[in-house]
Amino acid sequence: MADGEFIGAGGVSFYNVMPTYHNTSGKKAYIMNMYTDPSYRRQGIAYKTLDTLVNVSKERGVYQISLEATDMGRPLYEKYGFVKMESEMKLI
Repeated sequence: MADGEFIGAGGVSFYNVMPTYHNTSGKKAYIMNMYTDPSYRRQGIAYKTLDTLVNVSKERGVYQISLEATDMGRPLYEKYGFVKMESEMKLI
């Protein structure tokens, strides 16, 4: 919010999976619905939103965090440290 005006948002969903060697807690987070109003872009708002969502996840003990990136959003996520994973598959 800026002067009571909506300028951006993002969300995170928490869920559990069967614990594995690489994720002994089974806790996971999925970041979604990242958006910044076009007139406020390139001001670090999305980065701050992403940072907040990641920190909230870590505060809850969740360290496996994923998201789906659009072409427009990919540079932001890469700058933050997210990497593209080639091992995941989906049944469509």
